[in-house]
Order: sequence, then C-alpha cells, then structure tokens
Amino acid sequence: MAKLLHILFSKTLANKNKYKNTMNYPSIYLENVINELSKLPGVGKRTALRFALHLLAEDEQETTRLAECLLNMKKEIKLCKHCYSISDNDVCEVCANEKRNHNIVCVVENIRDVMAIENTNQYQGVYHVLGGVISPVDGIGAKDIRMAELVERIAKENIEEIILALPTTMEGDTTCFYINKLVKDFNVKVSAIARGVAIGDNIEYADEITLGRSIANRMPFEKIYSR
Repeated sequence: MAKLLHILFSKTLANKNKYKNTMNYPSIYLENVINELSKLPGVGKRTALRFALHLLAEDEQETTRLAECLLNMKKEIKLCKHCYSISDNDVCEVCANEKRNHNIVCVVENIRDVMAIENTNQYQGVYHVLGGVISPVDGIGAKDIRMAELVERIAKENIEEIILALPTTMEGDTTCFYINKLVKDFNVKVSAIARGVAIGDNIEYADEITLGRSIANRMPFEKIYSR
C-alpha cells in the first residue's frame, strides 16, 4: 500500500513539475520579464506573472518611471567609506553627524540591520557593516567579510567600545567569538546586545522596542557568552 501511494505521489509531482516547466506565455517579452522578476527573493513565477501583467496594464510613463528609479538606485547609491552602509554620498548621514558618538561602533551583518536599529531611536553611536557573517558551510570566512576593515578602524580611530549586534545564530555567534579574539590586543570594550532578541533570530526581524532595549541593555561580551 505504501509503495502504491509512493508511486501515485511521484506521478502527481512529476505532472505538476511538467506543467510548471511547459507553461506557455503569449509573448517572449512577457516571459523575459517574468524570468527576471522571479529571481527576486520570495517571488515565484505566479507572483512574477502578476507583477508583469500589472506593469503591462500601467501607463508607459509609470513603467518608465519605475525603470528609471531602479537604474538610478543602481548607479547612484554608494557605500559609505567609513561604515559601509548605503548612502547617496561618500559618507553616510550617520557618520557625517557630529552629534553621534563616534567612539562607539555597532557591528552589524548587513544594511537592513542598520535600518532596523536606527528605527529604534535608541542608539547614538556609529556602525560597521560586515557584509555577512562567518559561515564555513557556505564557504564564507573572515576574509570574505569586512573584518580587516573593522580592525583597521579600531587601530586608527579613537574607538572605546564595539557593540556586537549580529544574528543570534551559530554563524553570528562564531563571528562574535572571532571578533572578540581579534581585538584582544586593543584597548577597546567589547559588548553584545542583550538576549532580548530570541536565539536564532536575525536583527532585522526584531520589533523596535525589543531591539532598542537589547541595545540599551547591552552587556560585556564575555559575560553573555560565558553562561
């Protein structure tokens, strides 16, 4: 019986995949747009089709405006030369703000984390965007992220504290341990966000109140990870 159910399930799945692979579109131009849109995170073929048909129904001016916005975003947005967040200028608004505490650097995985922390209105230091975390499974090592740039900042700038605001995942913890070991020889305090952020969560998905409290109630790194 189990074998029969397995055969029926396999045939059903094969037919389903066959249908997906043989789906025909009335226009090669439409198909090209769908193929490109479906490369976006969380966008499947059906959603891409809905987006494409919506754009097709819009006035040409609206579609042109969208295309121009996308091109301008790609061409004009820069990485801040200090923290590697995104900016319209060589230096982002946070790094250019003299009222911010430039002696405290919050180390984050990506730009979305910067935006999440900024939305809490609880942090007044500056940032360092690593651009990823150490993940041997994915072939990402310390040399593949902005670890050397972080050490260079600590060596050259008058940094008193770095706050490790990385994902509470195995990869995030591995990166935290690596950074803590890397800066041992510098006279800099290393702290980590309080565990108000659930284990296994990414910073960008935490609600603003929880994230704000986690930043405000940060603790010495070794105190958190010695538990």
